[in-house]
Amino acid sequence: MFRLFRFLKGYEKESILGPLFKFFEATLELFVPLAVASLIDVGIGENDFAHSMKMFFVLCLLGIVGLVFSLTAQYYAAKAAVGFVKKIKQALFSHMGTLSYGEIDQLTTSTMITAMTSDMNQIQSGMNMALRLLLRSPFVVGGAFLMTWLIDPQVAKIFGLTILGLILVVFGIIFFTVPLYKSVQEKLGKVLAATRENLRGVRVVRAFGMEKEEIKSFVQKQEELTKTQKFVGNISGLLNPLSYTVINIGVVLLIHKGALRVEYGVLTQGAVVALYNYMAQILEELVKLANTIILLTKMIASGNRVQSVFERTSSQSFPELTEEGKEEGKEYLAFHQVSLTYPKAMEASLKDISFTAKKGDVIGVIGSTGSGKTSLINMLSRFYDPDSGEIYLEGRRLEQYSKKELRDKVALVPQKSVLFSGTIAENLRFANEGATEEEMWRALEIAQAKEIVEKKEGKLQAGVSQKGSNFSGGQRQRLCIARALVKKADILILDDSFSALDYATDLALRKALKEMEEKPLMLLVSQRTTSIKEADKILVLEEGELVGAGTHEQLLQECKIYQEIHASQFKKEVEKE
Repeated sequence: MFRLFRFLKGYEKESILGPLFKFFEATLELFVPLAVASLIDVGIGENDFAHSMKMFFVLCLLGIVGLVFSLTAQYYAAKAAVGFVKKIKQALFSHMGTLSYGEIDQLTTSTMITAMTSDMNQIQSGMNMALRLLLRSPFVVGGAFLMTWLIDPQVAKIFGLTILGLILVVFGIIFFTVPLYKSVQEKLGKVLAATRENLRGVRVVRAFGMEKEEIKSFVQKQEELTKTQKFVGNISGLLNPLSYTVINIGVVLLIHKGALRVEYGVLTQGAVVALYNYMAQILEELVKLANTIILLTKMIASGNRVQSVFERTSSQSFPELTEEGKEEGKEYLAFHQVSLTYPKAMEASLKDISFTAKKGDVIGVIGSTGSGKTSLINMLSRFYDPDSGEIYLEGRRLEQYSKKELRDKVALVPQKSVLFSGTIAENLRFANEGATEEEMWRALEIAQAKEIVEKKEGKLQAGVSQKGSNFSGGQRQRLCIARALVKKADILILDDSFSALDYATDLALRKALKEMEEKPLMLLVSQRTTSIKEADKILVLEEGELVGAGTHEQLLQECKIYQEIHASQFKKEVEKE
C-alpha cells in the first residue's frame, strides 16, 4: 500500500495544507471552552454586560474563522485524495494494458475490475479522512487534556482515567470488528458475483426453469452476509453505549470533584463548565478517530490489492524497434515445433506444432473443442509465448518484432464478437483511424454487412449499444469481420467467426474473401469442414497435437479425425435436407 504514495507527487502542497488548516481549526476549538468559562464567571457572574458581549463576539469569531479553516481543509484534502486516486487509476489502467494474457488469466478480470472501482473508492475515502482527521483528533484529545491540566491538575487525573477507559473501549471494538469487516466484504463479493452471474445468464436460467433454485442460492448467500453484518453491527453498536457510559461516569466524577473544588474556592463555576466541554470534545474526537482507523484499515487492504496488480509484470518483452533477423527460407509464416502450456495448467495445450504458410494462403484450422485451435492463433499476435519452439514471420522470429509492427501486421476477429458503444463508423475505425467511408463500405460489402448498415437510420453513424446488443449474433460477427478488413493487415485471423452465420451467408462471405484484390494470409478457424474445404492447407488438431495437414481432399483420404468430423457434419446436412 505504501508504495502507492508515490502517486501523491504533485499534490504535496494540498497534502500539507489540508491537515494544517485542520490543525488551525482544532486549535481554535480548544479556546472555545475558555471563552465560555469567562462569559460565565465574569459576564454573568459579575453581571458585566460589556464583557458578555465581548465574549459573545469572540465565540462568533472563533466559529466563523473555524468554519473557514474547516472548509479550506476539506477543499485541499478532497483535492489531494481525488487527484491521488486519479493518478493511481490512470497508472493502473495503463499497467494492465501491458500485461500479457498469461498474467491477466492469473489475476482474473473480476479482480482487476474490483481494483479499478470499489478499491479506488475505499482509497479515496480513507485518504480524504486521513488528511482531515488523522492528526486533528489526537491533537484535540491531547490539547483538551493539557487544558484541563492547566485549569486544575487534580481534575485532570479524572480526565486521564476517562481517556484511558475510552481508548480501551474504542480500540477494543476496532480490534474485534476489523477482521469481521473483511469477512463481510468477502461475503458481499459472493453476493455481487452471484448477481452478476445471474444477470448475464438470465436467458439460460429462464430457459431451464431454474429461477427458484437460483433465488434459493442467492437468498442463502444473502442470509450469510446479513448474519455476519448483524454480528459485526451488534459489536460496533456497543461503541456509543460503552463510550457514553465511560464518559458519563467521568462527567459524574468531574461534577462531584468540581463542586468540591468550587466550594473550596479552587475552581470557578465557569471552569467546571469548561472542563465539561473538554470532556465532550475528547469523546467526540475519539469516536471520530475510531471511524478513521476503520476507514484506514479498509484503505490499506484495498491499497494492498491494487499494489498486487502493479507488482504483476508482463512475462513478455518487445523491442522498441523491429530487429533485423536471419532469413529462414522463403516461408512467410513458419511454426517450428511449438508447444504451449498455460499458467497453472496440468498439461500442454499445444505440443510440437510445425507448419509453414505463404503470403496469400488460406490456412484452415479445425478440431474438437479444447484441441488448441484458439491457442494456436493467439501465439501469432504474441498474446502468449510458446514454452518451446519458434515462430517465424517474414524470416524473423516474432520476438524480434516491436509490439506496434507485429500488431499492425495482424487483424483478429475473436470467437466472441466484441463491439463497443458508439457508432458503426467508430467501431470500424477502431482498427484504422484514418479509414475513409469508401473503405468502410467496401469492408462491409465483403463481410456481407453492407445491407445491415444501409437499413439502419444514420447508416455509418447509427448507434451501437454496449456489447452491440442492438445487433443479432450473426450481425455482430459480420461487423467484426468488416472491422478487421478495414485494418488492411498482412494477416487476417478469423477465429470461428462464421459460427452464427447461415450457410448461404457463409458461402457468400468466403467467396468475397477469396476475390479480394490484396489477399492477406488468412487463418480460418472453424467447426465446419464446409467453411475451410477450399483452404490451401488445413491443420487438424486433436488434444493439442497436429494430427493432419493438407488439402480437404488429402485429409479425407489420409486423416481419420478429419474424416470423422466431416462425416458427422455431412450426415447432419443430409438430414436437414
